[in-house]
Amino acid sequence: MVDDRKLAVLRAIVEDYVSTNEPVGSKALVERHNLGVSPATIRNDMAVLEEQGYIAQPHTSAGRVPTDKGYRLFVDRLSQVKPLSGAERRAIETFLAGAVDIDDVVTRTVRLLAQLTRQVAVVQYPSLTSSTVRHVELVPLSERRLMFVLITNTGRVEQRVVELPDVVDEGRVAHLRAVLNACLDGCGLTSVPDKVADLPERLPAEDRPLAATVLSVLLESLVERQEEKIVFAGAANLAGADFTVGLRDVLEALEEQVVLMRLLGETSDPSTLTVRIGSENPYTGLRGTSIVAAGYGSGDKQLARLGVLGPTRMDYPVTMGAVRAVARYVSQILAAS
Repeated sequence: MVDDRKLAVLRAIVEDYVSTNEPVGSKALVERHNLGVSPATIRNDMAVLEEQGYIAQPHTSAGRVPTDKGYRLFVDRLSQVKPLSGAERRAIETFLAGAVDIDDVVTRTVRLLAQLTRQVAVVQYPSLTSSTVRHVELVPLSERRLMFVLITNTGRVEQRVVELPDVVDEGRVAHLRAVLNACLDGCGLTSVPDKVADLPERLPAEDRPLAATVLSVLLESLVERQEEKIVFAGAANLAGADFTVGLRDVLEALEEQVVLMRLLGETSDPSTLTVRIGSENPYTGLRGTSIVAAGYGSGDKQLARLGVLGPTRMDYPVTMGAVRAVARYVSQILAAS
């Protein structure tokens, strides 16, 4: 157990090392922090922290740096994450509110997180298993062509041009539109195939070819829509970062969608802010990184997760505050859409 005084010394070491990227010595702690104890006491506290594995001495006669264990204690004992300023909150809200669909929301979110944290931002698309049909629209384009539009509760919009087997008047198109919406409104996307399996048989014979053509396009769009999709931005921010593993290993891990999906998706509570530090990551290529992630969704229902990845020497209070704030704004926008 680390007492309050040693915790204050550890906190000062973490803050100074994150700020300077230089090992921290007892003299620097005395000069930069009002710890209220003598230099000798600080040296003794540092010796105990090193013995317990919270800090380490990278070189002989050098100062100390935090270990993964030290960062973990620092994060677990944070009294609060750093809140965003009023200007930052307004800028985030305005930037995200301008999104026109879920693709735009994800694109804006990943860019925003990368800019706010100066790390690699990672955003998971809302899962198909969490999405339901909000509306189906059929828009006649010509006598033998129409636009099929599927809108989900998470903001996904799927559009396809449908080539019709015969000339169809607008009245029949309107009737099929009404039937589809009555059948699918609020239906989970993964349940749509079962819902529409016998739909053509329930329609008049003259409407069955139209229904079959539209339904084939609907089912194709669901199959082609990736269930496990993640986007990331800010890889250039890694250029100046220091890693205990090679940068190439980190970049290769970023290219593995499955790896990122597992890192983001290991907790189901949308209110949980997850911080995984260094050796806590199960993937060798990411052992020199930390991941801060949060869920976004509506109410207690998580739709997906987002977060940032960077070196273990990151500003955790700022990063955690940014991830949590952006997740909340994305949740509000999707709930209102």
